[in-house]
Amino acid sequence: MSVGIQRLRDDTDTIRKGARDKGEDQGLVDKALELDVERRRLLGEVESWRAERKQISSQVGAVMKQGVDMADALRAKSVVIGSQITQGEERLREIDAELESLLLRIPNPPDPDVPIGPPEATTTVREWGEPLAHDAGGWERKPHWEIAEALGMIDLAAGAKVTGSGFPLYRAAGAALQRALINMMLELHTREHGMTEIWPPVLVNADSARGTGQIPDKEEQMYVVTRDDLYLVPTAEVPVTNIHRDEIIDAARLPIRYVAYSPCFRREAGAAGKQTRGILRVHQFDKVEMVAFERPDESAAALEWMTQRAEVALQRLGLPYRVRLLSTGDMGFTQAKTYDLEVWAPGVQEWLEVSSVSNFRDFQARRMNIRWRPGPGDKPEMLHTLNGSSLGFTRTVAALLEVYQQPDGSVALPEPLASKVGPLS
Repeated sequence: MSVGIQRLRDDTDTIRKGARDKGEDQGLVDKALELDVERRRLLGEVESWRAERKQISSQVGAVMKQGVDMADALRAKSVVIGSQITQGEERLREIDAELESLLLRIPNPPDPDVPIGPPEATTTVREWGEPLAHDAGGWERKPHWEIAEALGMIDLAAGAKVTGSGFPLYRAAGAALQRALINMMLELHTREHGMTEIWPPVLVNADSARGTGQIPDKEEQMYVVTRDDLYLVPTAEVPVTNIHRDEIIDAARLPIRYVAYSPCFRREAGAAGKQTRGILRVHQFDKVEMVAFERPDESAAALEWMTQRAEVALQRLGLPYRVRLLSTGDMGFTQAKTYDLEVWAPGVQEWLEVSSVSNFRDFQARRMNIRWRPGPGDKPEMLHTLNGSSLGFTRTVAALLEVYQQPDGSVALPEPLASKVGPLS
């Protein structure tokens, strides 16, 4: 369960307000509480019936001396009570299934410092670098798709032929750039930031998708292998966070911080508009993901630390960016607090999201039953999970091509990419 029935009982107002602030159905909270009341009442009745039937069973032998009729009457009463118990247990199973479904659909309440309101309430926390004008240097900058096509880096037509629209194919320097970015990000986060590298499966089962909150909230956005009931990952967050599902982690092991590369698959590539040009919104893309398991009192600081690790990656690439604190109307169902990192792309004159870093607090841990033990003999408690991209490569590539393009149509990539990819001309 996501929110957890005990938390729902103890913190009803916060959870109801969180659903309202995120634009979700508050009625789910009330319905879950009603079912919880019915469940507890019925549990009491069933236990009472069981005790009564047990008492009757112990009396049958004694009353046999008083006559068969009295014993038969007790047996008949036991049968009636047994039927009540069977019906009560069946109803309890129905309630448990319905309650679990409701709890999975109640969103994670936002942190108190998250702006409440529509996407327009999202605020800029800080900026780095100077965004280039469209005509910086006295010449007009081209959008990334024109640069990539001229340099033979990305073949959208071939990708569409092989698979379909939204599945780009990278050629020559385009493929080399993807590989260089993967290596750069993995080495940065393992060697400098102390993360452990994971190379995860790109297919997950339903329990894994449910654990991180992809289903039932984002099920329609996922590619499903129906024959085997498996899902293509929308992000490495899903398999990597599920590594510790149903585990109790000793305090000495925390924090656990992973970094993983994976191709990512999403059915929804966005609405019609200029972002559908090129590779800004696609169905398959590459991404390096950071995932952390933290003590509850340290997760807020871990969110800031992870966001800064993604910023280090952008600074190494020399891409001007801004950090945005998402409002309740702009953040996801599962997140308690989220920062988006957006880079400036002068060719399309837009801020492009290349990283999203989130604290889920104990929301995912409850779904996956991931706990930690504060000390020897202590009762296990829910820990906190976080994740963040560093980086999503389609928009990073778009920004690199537009920022570093030259008047003659070539692209002068920054180090360490230039030495790995070679000249783009």
